[in-house]
This record gives sequence, C-alpha cells and structure tokens, in this order.
Amino acid sequence: MPLTLASLVQRSALKLTVRAGADRLDAPVRWAHASELADPVPYMEGGEFLLVTATNLDAENPEAMRRYVRRLAGAGVVGLGFAVGVNYDEVPKALMDAAEEAGLPLLEVPRRTPFIAIAKAVSSAIAEEQYRAVTAGFEVQRELTRAALAGDGPGELLTRLAAHLDGWAALYDAAGQVIAAAPEWAARRAARLTPDVERLRDRPAPASVVVGDTDDRVELQSLGTGRRVRGALAVGTGAALGTAERYAVHSAVALLTLTTARSRSLQGAEQRLGAAVLRMLLAGQPDHARAVAGDLYGGLLDAPFRLLIAEASDPATLVSLSEAMEAAALRTGETLLTVPEGDRLVVLAADGGAAVAACTAYAEAQEARAPAEGTKPEEDQVVVGLSAPAGPIAVSAAYKQAEQALSVARRRGRALVEHEELAAGSVLPLLADDAVRAFADGMLRALHEHDAKGRGDLVASLRAWLAHHGQWDAAAADLGVHRHTLRYRMRRVEEILGRSLDDPDVRMELWLALKATSTPSAPEA
Repeated sequence: MPLTLASLVQRSALKLTVRAGADRLDAPVRWAHASELADPVPYMEGGEFLLVTATNLDAENPEAMRRYVRRLAGAGVVGLGFAVGVNYDEVPKALMDAAEEAGLPLLEVPRRTPFIAIAKAVSSAIAEEQYRAVTAGFEVQRELTRAALAGDGPGELLTRLAAHLDGWAALYDAAGQVIAAAPEWAARRAARLTPDVERLRDRPAPASVVVGDTDDRVELQSLGTGRRVRGALAVGTGAALGTAERYAVHSAVALLTLTTARSRSLQGAEQRLGAAVLRMLLAGQPDHARAVAGDLYGGLLDAPFRLLIAEASDPATLVSLSEAMEAAALRTGETLLTVPEGDRLVVLAADGGAAVAACTAYAEAQEARAPAEGTKPEEDQVVVGLSAPAGPIAVSAAYKQAEQALSVARRRGRALVEHEELAAGSVLPLLADDAVRAFADGMLRALHEHDAKGRGDLVASLRAWLAHHGQWDAAAADLGVHRHTLRYRMRRVEEILGRSLDDPDVRMELWLALKATSTPSAPEA
C-alpha cells in the first residue's frame, strides 16, 4: 500500500497530532519537504507533505492563512506539518481554520520530533513501497512469461494480467479487431474501442493513449516496433495504474510484441510449408500432401474447404485481407493455409468458417465504399474468386473454379464472385465480354447488312426459327409469315453465311451470337 498521512500519524515515534482535515488522511504522500518560504508553490510538484515552522508566515492572520493554505491545496500539497515550540507554542487558530476550510490536513509536529525524522520515515516508506512494487512486478513478469511460453495463445497471459490488475485486458490485431479478452465479458467492452485502436495504429509504435473516465479507465498500448503496428493491448481498471501494475502492463506489452514478431517469422515458415502442400494437392498427390501437412494443416484437409484466389495491384490490400482472415481464424481456432503468389494470394479455408466469412465481409465493405470513392476493384482494390466446397482430391478443380470466378469478378467489376453463382446462374451474363461480342458481331454482320438494304428480315427470322427449335409452322406463325417464306429466308441465311443450319454446332454458335448482341454491355474496365 502507498504511504499516506494516516500511516504517518499511526507511527507512534513521530507523535503527530491531527489538527484539521481528519477526513483527508488517506491521500498518498510522494515526498516530505521543509520550506519556510512565504510561497513555496513554485517549487512543488504535487503530493508533498510540507513541513513548516512559520518563520516567515503571519500564522495568526486569518486572511493571510487562507491565501497561503489555498495556494498549497491548489498546488496538490497533500498535508501541512506545523512544528510547535519553535516560533509558536501551539498551532495558531487562524491556520487551523484555514486548513479546515480548504480541506487540507494539518498535523501538529512536537518540538522533540525533528523534521529530518519525518523525512526519513517518508523516504523509507516510499523506498519500501517501491521495492515491494518492483518485486511484485518481477514476479508478475515471470508469471506472464510462463503464460506466454505455454504456447496456448494469448488467452492465459491476458487472464493473469487481468487478475493482477483487478480489471480486464484485451488483445487486438493489426486491423483493430479483438483477438482475445479476459474475462470473457470484456470482449464486448473492448469491441467498442476499435475506433480508438485504429487511431493509435496511425502512430509509430510504441504508443499509448488513455480513454474513459475514473470509473472506467482504459489504457491502450500499441504492439510492434518502428512504424509497423502489429496490434494493441487494452487494460481496463477503475483507477490509474500503480508502480506494480505498470510493471505488469509493460511486461505484457513486451511479451506480446515478441510473440507477434515470432509469429511473423513462424508464419513465413508456415507459408513455405503451405506452398509445398498446395503444390502437392494441385499435382494430384493428396496422400503426400497430408503427410507433409502433419498437425499444422492436416485438420484442414479432413473436412470440406474452399479455395480462394485474391488479386490486387497494391500488395498492402492483400496483406489487409490476409490479416482480416487470419484474425477471424485465430478467434475461432480454425486452420488457414495462405500462399502469397506475387500480386495474388491463394488460400485454403474451412467451408462455412469464420475466415471465409471475413473474406466475404471484407469484399462487401469494399464494394460498399467503391461508388463513393470512385474506385474500381479491378484496378486498386482486391478481387476474389471463391471455389465451391472441395476435398483434397479435388483441389486442382477447385483452383480452376476459383480462377474462373476471379475472371468473372474482374470482368463484372465485382470484389468477390463465388463459383457456385456461376454454376447455379445463367450463362448469358458470361457473354457480356468484348471478345464474345466481337465474335458475334462478325458472325452476324452480313445478315445485318442484308436486312439494312431492305431485302428481308433475316436476323429476326433466324432468331424465331432457332427459338422454336427449327419448327417451321410455329416460327412462321410467330413472325406472321407463310412457312414457305420462312424456308426461303433460312436458305438465304445459309447462302450468305456459307454455313449449314443442319449442323448443331452452327445453330449453337448462331444462337449464342444472337444472345451476345442482345446482352447489355459489361462494365467498363
């Protein structure tokens, strides 16, 4: 416990007597200082127990004492010790009244108690308190270090830190999302501080900020070195941190920073191993891939997973997406395999898991921002193609699905497209492509030129005939012409194109060409 005026009064050897402010004796004493200056305030820092004999004070003047005591109280002096038997035989009433009025504790110091004895008692008590704080801090440091080395993640470290602070603690990732919190209820409180964490992230590490009030004081500490902030630690307490608590927080910051740095190094090794596993899966060697994956990625291969390919011209965008997915996977204990490939990122993630959901949310947030910011996903933001659920023996097919979905997402100006959308939807949107449209225009140009010269309506007739699967009567009725007229027009189509309508491939190409020329243009790239 810190030294207080009450503890000084309880020291019988000092024989101090309370003359005013008895209800304020619990104030901590930072130092004891003797001064006979009429105005010692310029030399005070706050928290001092000031000792005087009133050599230069008109201690019996009520107005002078009110001014003197108010100045001391305003400067943060926690108490006044008045020596009797030197200049005054007893504590002047004017001084006692002024101290009581200002709420400043006033202690009578008997002549046989020298000021040096009080100063030594204060110094000794402060040294003892600092020693206890340092000792406690080292013990907490050892305890937190054991928790960090246990390898069970940051949860145990946060639990022990929160218990020592008699408060709560939370860890954030680089994106400002809560990774872990202790106790569990603190996760909700910590989530509300994400904007504060994001502002802290913009400052070079290490940096700190205090938010909240005295009843809900939260201190945020950034994790990392240099300009790269790797995360943040939040500690919530009901009061300012003491020396021992400060040691504990600093130890936690150091350990979490080292753990984060170590995690980055391990992540590089894991990515190299993941790349090897992915190559084996793509080569159709799931058994070898599973053997290499071991405990690290083996669990991922035991259940359906998704393969996604993300692409962005700015590497920072891929890093941001990767961190969002990693944070989501960490919170739920999922396994995630990520393989950077230049301006691409290939990921294997559990089907229906938090990482895939985080990727989807990231893409949706990007698309929501794009119109307001005037940006295009295919230029400077992420574009993602997501495969259907797959297993180890179908990774090659899943990779092709993700690439197909990525191509469609890029062409449509979408941030994310799932292959299942393409499989369950119509083929017609795929025709909205410049190359397909150029092919269709070239194939039908001669027919359009024929119709433009007023020699018949061959394009409309061809469309009606194909739509009715070559049934003459139904197509002629739809056009409002005789079936012999329609037969003549179809012969003209064959003559102009030099293609036989009896060939099913020709019919298919003509039908797709007609559809492509009637499909709305794709978004501009």
